[in-house]
Amino acid sequence: MTVFGLHASHEQIHPAELLRAVVRAQEAGFDAAMSSDHFSPWSSRQGQSGFAWSWLGAALQATTLPFGVVNAPGQRYHPAIVAQAIGTLAAMYPGRFWAALGTGEASNEHVTGDGWPRKEVRTARLRECVDVIRALLAGEEVSHDGLVTVDRARLWTRPEEPPALVGAAVSEATARWCAEWADGLITVNAPVDRLRRMVDAYRDAGGRGKLHLQVHLSWAPDPAEAARIAYDQWRSNVFAPPVCWDLEMTDHFDVVSEAVSPERVAEVVNVSADLGRHTALLREYADLGFDEIYLHHVGQHQDAFVDTFGAKVLPELRTGGPGQG
Repeated sequence: MTVFGLHASHEQIHPAELLRAVVRAQEAGFDAAMSSDHFSPWSSRQGQSGFAWSWLGAALQATTLPFGVVNAPGQRYHPAIVAQAIGTLAAMYPGRFWAALGTGEASNEHVTGDGWPRKEVRTARLRECVDVIRALLAGEEVSHDGLVTVDRARLWTRPEEPPALVGAAVSEATARWCAEWADGLITVNAPVDRLRRMVDAYRDAGGRGKLHLQVHLSWAPDPAEAARIAYDQWRSNVFAPPVCWDLEMTDHFDVVSEAVSPERVAEVVNVSADLGRHTALLREYADLGFDEIYLHHVGQHQDAFVDTFGAKVLPELRTGGPGQG
């Protein structure tokens, strides 16, 4: 049965409020949760960016939910530190934690003052980081000289069973590449045909493990309010790579999104007041083979969404019913 979880968006919501939201989500019937890991929001309107790893320890302790995080090792994070963070959480909460690894965005990574590498360099750097992290979680002493440098690192606190290292991808080419090393795949909502191609690319290349999907949505009882929320909070997030990878500051995102239309936002966010439509879309995603689907209501207030989807949408998805408007 498909797992339906809550996405915790640190870029939009204060970590204390996010913690309350995941506790509420468990009470409402959500199965799991996942967390972003940003240094900066995408827009000044979003206005937050708590440290995910501090929050994850609190969230795992406050709930019994499994959690995942999407992380970009190699620049802002040294891979040995990422391995230590993964290992500690997985040791404290066995079987409840996974980490997705990606190449990152300049908006978070520029803070180190290092140059932002070309995409092919970032991809090669991530592959080195994956090998370092996996070896450390296996108990090896690691030294490595390459795009990242590691000197005689060893993890002294490790889980009995290393957690899944999931590949993050937004293209078929990256999905195929992730199949070489990942224990699963995570991507974001897109037209069904495109998602099917992503799934096929990963599986046809030998990709193993679970398929995860993050779904951006905006719901409110009033259609105009659902559209307003999406436009206010997510119009800076409509840009395809390489724009979304290479812009550095919230000012940059806010300027380039000034002329974005509500219709353009609705191409990347499932905007509707109709719970039946949300249910039908989520069922389509599950039918593609996604094992875990994480719902991200792009608004800054989560309570009504959590309660309503927990009471009306998730039960329909689990029973195969028609959904409710």
